[in-house]
Amino acid sequence: MAAERVVEIKNKQVLFKDYVRDSLESDMCITTEKTISLRVPEGTKGVVVKNLCLSCDPYMRNRMNKSEIDGFFSSYSPGSPITGFGVAKVIDSRDTNLKKGDLVWGTTGWEEYTFIEPTNALFKIEHTDIPLSYYTGILVAKAKKGEKVFVSAASGSVGQLVGQFAKLMGCYVVACAGSIEKVDLLKHKFGYDNAFNYKEEHDLDAALKRYFPEGIDIYFENIGGKMLDVVLLNTRNFGRIAVCGMISQYNQENHEGIKNLMEIIYKRVRVEGFLYFDYLLQYSKFLETVLPLIREGKMDYIEDLAEGLDNGPAALVGIFSGHNIGKQVIKVAHE
Repeated sequence: MAAERVVEIKNKQVLFKDYVRDSLESDMCITTEKTISLRVPEGTKGVVVKNLCLSCDPYMRNRMNKSEIDGFFSSYSPGSPITGFGVAKVIDSRDTNLKKGDLVWGTTGWEEYTFIEPTNALFKIEHTDIPLSYYTGILVAKAKKGEKVFVSAASGSVGQLVGQFAKLMGCYVVACAGSIEKVDLLKHKFGYDNAFNYKEEHDLDAALKRYFPEGIDIYFENIGGKMLDVVLLNTRNFGRIAVCGMISQYNQENHEGIKNLMEIIYKRVRVEGFLYFDYLLQYSKFLETVLPLIREGKMDYIEDLAEGLDNGPAALVGIFSGHNIGKQVIKVAHE
């Protein structure tokens, strides 16, 4: 029997150039072309995927620092493709749980095609009646009806969902964002009780007291720095702070200190960080809750799409200056 022909094609890639110390610039990456086999190598149990959508996420900035941390937050390697969350189609597979043609989401490369082994960071997409790009972003502190919730950077990929969940639970929700356009979106598209442009507020403490005269029960943290410091002054007794990110700090070599930490003791505030992989076992339950809300139009989700890998680096840089409105996604290919 004749040996099966190995198919190799050109593969556009976004390579990480070198470690970054200050603010990101789009030249921190280079776009190049190499060749890749569309067959999984014999003796392996991986998959070859065609990448369809890639996610731009703030945590990726931390991976551009030189660090000794291993695992998910390890530094990118200069000269290698950037990696992150994405949606892809399986082209070839030696994994018994995935077959050719399956759609998956998980960690992949910033390139047109990627060989992935092991495949434990990939998840098969069973529901294709919603846009596939949603799997790059949709996926709080436990809110109770009547509680007062503050969401920062609320027009981004996570913040836009948090406030809507809180509203569905019967909470009073106020959010902040970095432009008038985003504030309008929060109030009129997502239905928050109020919103403000934090860049126009010269006194953040006064702003929070204006919107939360009785204090904040739950703060969903996406900004860090001065915002977190002033929130601590306005948190109620037994308040909760869910720490998702601190985008104001990622481009700073020396991070801002927090002065009001004693408020955590006086008010018995619970502060907890979280990462998506701590909740993977609850993913199916999450889908059962969220998909009906999307289908019924009870929850909105806004994306900012950049077309093509060539526009990927600029799109990633843009999220740190608030250029995006909604979840920033790179469209690599159409299925």
